[in-house]
Amino acid sequence: MREGEREAVEYHFLDRDSFERRVDAEEFLEHTEYAGNLYGTLRSEVEGRIASGESVILEIELQGARSVRKSLPDALAIFISPPSFAELERRLAGRGTEAASDVLARLRVAERELAAREEFEYVIINDNVDRASEELIELVLRETTARLREEAADG
Repeated sequence: MREGEREAVEYHFLDRDSFERRVDAEEFLEHTEYAGNLYGTLRSEVEGRIASGESVILEIELQGARSVRKSLPDALAIFISPPSFAELERRLAGRGTEAASDVLARLRVAERELAAREEFEYVIINDNVDRASEELIELVLRETTARLREEAADG
């Protein structure tokens, strides 16, 4: 848990044993170990929101995205990319929230992830947070509208 994060607000924070029990019970839509930490998305959180008609945006790493696509093949996959690897390195080091060894571990993972961005329908370059956010919002709205029209036409 980072400073300022709260249980059940930003995330659910579990100890390793609790997390692994939930994995065994197939409670996660996706889960992975990333840079020595366990991360996952509870299936119930996503399915409940989808059932109520909400769009759900998951901020997950590559393996998680691949898992979600297996479970939800109609999911829209968007890759948010740094403008360059050097900029990513600068941003991670500049946060000051992780040890240098953790930053290096994240950078090794990022190299593999950046190489796989073509697996995604869309790539948004995060060179400016406001512009990238607007592009993401516009993309989600456009795709949601198109899918609703398709459903109405099929309906």
